[in-house]
Amino acid sequence: MQRTSVSLAASALVMSLALNGVAHAQTVQAGTVAGAKPAAPASVAAPSRLDDILARHTLRVCTTGDYKPYSFLRPDGQFEGIDIDLAESLAKSLGAKAEYVKTSWSNLMNDFVAKCDIAVGGVSTTLERQKRAFFTAPYMEDGKTPIVRCDDVDKYQTVAQIDQPNVRTIVNPGGTNERFAKQFFPHSQLIEYPDNVTIFKQILEGKADVMVTDASETLLQQKLNPGLCSVHPDKPFQFGEKAYLLPRGDVPFQQYVDQWLHLARSSGEFQAVYDKWLK
Repeated sequence: MQRTSVSLAASALVMSLALNGVAHAQTVQAGTVAGAKPAAPASVAAPSRLDDILARHTLRVCTTGDYKPYSFLRPDGQFEGIDIDLAESLAKSLGAKAEYVKTSWSNLMNDFVAKCDIAVGGVSTTLERQKRAFFTAPYMEDGKTPIVRCDDVDKYQTVAQIDQPNVRTIVNPGGTNERFAKQFFPHSQLIEYPDNVTIFKQILEGKADVMVTDASETLLQQKLNPGLCSVHPDKPFQFGEKAYLLPRGDVPFQQYVDQWLHLARSSGEFQAVYDKWLK
């Protein structure tokens, strides 16, 4: 009789442990174990400027309007140039209207961050700008090269020839041209001239000797200003690229603009715009 009681007690204990195990397993499966942290909610995607543009149907474009052939503000108040045509194409792809915000090279980054969705107009890629914004994939390689009076082409072939006390080097303030001149021509007479549209006339009129700017600009300006010549534009002093500025951290918008740019280049649209202004 005693053996039967012990056996029954043992069976009851085994069954109790089994039932507790099942209950514990069910509790763990339901995620309600005491002390356990609830699962973190799924992360919500950060809002993108892309969605804002699609909703408001406007693309706010910062541009200086003083840099042919990329961006130029005409006397009638309308912008034109390579990057203006392309900004219109980008806006159209978004079902939006391009609205232009006039800025300057010295205040480009501040205006872009505060007022614009994109900045265009021959913007060179730099690490300083990259600290405050994203760049698109570059759409053009370029570099700094001199433009001078045609009679002086042989005199200003090298950095050393320009970096002389008797050479008057003229620059527009606030951009990469000024930074390049201050870095590489510390011994020349550096003249800061605020109007990037009429600056080339200063060389023609003998008020300056040389300006070092992007090779693409020198090619256009020698056409617009007979008597000025670009110096070795196919072999600039340094490597450079052009790209568009986009809001920092906005990957969806960057991917959209990069894809639009890729398709524009692949379809021939980009080349047609480039040829319109430079050929």
